[in-house]
Formats: sequence, structure tokens, C-alpha cells
Amino acid sequence: MDTMIRSCSDLVELIGAWGFVPLFRNQIRGFSVEELTPPELWFSDTADGPWEWKGPAIRESGCAYGKFFQNKAVFISREWFCDFANYRRDGYDFDARFEDGLASFNDKQIYDTLEGTPSLLSKELKQLAGFGKDGRKGFDTILTRLQMQGYVTTADFEYLRDKHGAPYGWGVARYAVPEKLFGEAFSSRVYVRTPEESRQRIIDHLTALFPDADPKQILKITG
Repeated sequence: MDTMIRSCSDLVELIGAWGFVPLFRNQIRGFSVEELTPPELWFSDTADGPWEWKGPAIRESGCAYGKFFQNKAVFISREWFCDFANYRRDGYDFDARFEDGLASFNDKQIYDTLEGTPSLLSKELKQLAGFGKDGRKGFDTILTRLQMQGYVTTADFEYLRDKHGAPYGWGVARYAVPEKLFGEAFSSRVYVRTPEESRQRIIDHLTALFPDADPKQILKITG
């Protein structure tokens, strides 16, 4: 396919073709929506661009989206997200991670709050988990960590609407745990390989996509 992204459909197609599509530029040249989208589409008053495509791309592709590489946003196809989550979880479900002392009580508070629902807007999750002005601190840091570990993904983005019903402003993220968002298709497959096997599959896949990339760059971006 033409790897230039000019529409949401192009982005959905690229997610399916590559499996991993970072939103912003990184160590691997050409491996981002930022580099592949014409600059004029990023902040256009007359046409939708990457900011507006995020929610529709998640819904249309069925992918995971979150801060997965170096604390930065990445689209990961459902086909590849099982390996990603398995590798990043190191084979642990969250309860086992907590029981082994590898997750804090505050991490568990956010995870358990989200796991008990189909999904929550970020502001709902923050409030229900007891974070905020007069509550616990570090909500954004913990939420990013849970995404990096493969326990939380973005289900959609929701926008405020003006009196004419038109969306405006920055989309508010709606979060979910993968087991709830993807169901049996995820939970029955996430631990079928060893974490190292999943890690190596991801490295081999990205190496095949970007054969000119320095292997150290691929290792760094995948964590």
C-alpha cells in the first residue's frame, strides 16, 4: 500500500498491514503517523486529521491504542496485541503481579476499578479510583505504567459537542482492560507463548518491516 496516510481509512489499513503504528516519530525513521501524514492535516480547520482519526481508527480496526512504546501512543492490531501484552506482562495476570509485590496498591486500585466495568472515561476512572485534588496522587503516571505493561488500553475517544451537535476540543479517552474490551479472543490467547517468544516475534516482525533499522533501535523502542 501507499504508506502515506491521508485519511482514517489509510490509517486503518496501515494498522492492519504493520500491526504496530506509533503516533509520533521515534528512533526508527518512517515508523509513525506523524511522519507519514501530510503536515497540513494535523491542525486543519477544513479537514480531519490524525487527532480526529484516533477514535474511528480504534473502532474500525478493532485495535488497541495506548502509551505502549516509550510512554508514547501506539496503535497495535488485535492480532499483535496478545504477544505485546504477554511480553510486557512477563506472563503475569494483574492479580499475580500484585501478589508477588510487583505492583503497588495504587496500581491495583486503578486496575480493579477499571476491571470491574466494561470501560470508563479517564475522568470517571480517576474519580472512582479515589485520585484527584483531595485523593491519591500520581494517576497519570500509574495509568501510563498500566498501559506500558499491557493491562490497560484505550477503547475510544469522546468529544464535547456544541449547540449544533458538532464535536470540539480534545477527545476524552475511554479506557478498558483488554480482557473486557476484546473478550475471549484476547484472554484465551494472551499467555499461549512464553514472554520471550512473544518478544522475539515482535522484534522479528519489526526487523522485517524495517530491515535498515539498527537492531538497537528496535530493541529500544520495544522495551
